[in-house]
Amino acid sequence: MAEPSDWVRRWSHLAPAGGTVLDVACGSGRHVRWFAARGHAVTALDRDAEATAGLADVAEVVLADIEAGPWPLAGRRFDTVVVTNYLWRPLLPVIMDSVAEGGLLLYETFAIGNGGFGRPRNPEFLLHEGELLAAAKGLRAVAYEHGFLPEPPRLVQRLAARRTHANGPDPLRRELLETPDSPASSEGE
Repeated sequence: MAEPSDWVRRWSHLAPAGGTVLDVACGSGRHVRWFAARGHAVTALDRDAEATAGLADVAEVVLADIEAGPWPLAGRRFDTVVVTNYLWRPLLPVIMDSVAEGGLLLYETFAIGNGGFGRPRNPEFLLHEGELLAAAKGLRAVAYEHGFLPEPPRLVQRLAARRTHANGPDPLRRELLETPDSPASSEGE
């Protein structure tokens, strides 16, 4: 079983505890298993029944060709949405809309220029610089990267973003500000 993406591992602590997770184009489920092992209810979405065959014990498996048919999860929102190594531009608004209020988006895929290192090479499947940021309407970026990764060599774009709460304070802002070394967390001590 492949290891979870470093990006997903780095930012998964921001996923609402015990919340729902959607893994789009999940393949064999490296991130499905990662989140399920941490107590999340996971929905695994992919078109390949063979790849997802071993996931039924840890996730709700939804088989659908999301490029050729309707979005199978219409109206559903998730506390965390994960997308890695996948890009189908017509679905970007649907994916962004699938992030619940207060929820987290973790997205990592290939960027323009990756063809010099391997597949994919087709520009239809490669992000332009800043494209994820532009697509993440209604979400607030927590972290964004666009650049070269050495192992294996590739050009990627990565985004961790939150859908802020419509009412009241943003719990992520409080979480980021109240680190053990921050004045906000040591007041009154």
